[in-house]
Amino acid sequence: MDKNKEKTKRDRFVKTLHFLEPTLPKGSRILDLGTPNDMSAYLQANGYEVDNAYGEDFDLNPEIIAKEGYDAVTIFEVLEHLINPMGILQQIKAPKLYASVPLSLWFAKAYRNKNDEWDQHFHEFEDWQFDWLLKKAGWNIERNEKWTSPVKKIGFRPLLRKVTPRYYIVEASRA
Repeated sequence: MDKNKEKTKRDRFVKTLHFLEPTLPKGSRILDLGTPNDMSAYLQANGYEVDNAYGEDFDLNPEIIAKEGYDAVTIFEVLEHLINPMGILQQIKAPKLYASVPLSLWFAKAYRNKNDEWDQHFHEFEDWQFDWLLKKAGWNIERNEKWTSPVKKIGFRPLLRKVTPRYYIVEASRA
């Protein structure tokens, strides 16, 4: 991975950790809805106990994550890949949810990878849409934050990426 992509990933990890730390104490048990990845390893290295859902198809089997005994569930850039994200959001048993999604950008189409049916976005949200989805699934939003995802390129779209929020993260609790 090139240095710019590594820095972007590291910045996202740091921002995510800073978002969690004020309300999720170190040592908390987290069910991360995704395969084991660099982000879950980063959270473990920073004092959290993390289990992963190992890449199950949540559209077909949302009930597989209805596991007890976790302090929080994290879903970082997963819900946009699902056809029915409400199904999984309703199945979560943990009292806290931390989720991030890419925001819909007026100057870019939704991400699509024609070579991999799983690595593409079915949804890209506006913040109000994601808030509404969480509310309908039985969650109260406690706080939220947005951040940009700049790229080191020259042009109009790279300039817009420096000032336009791309990611939206929320902390929610059961209604």
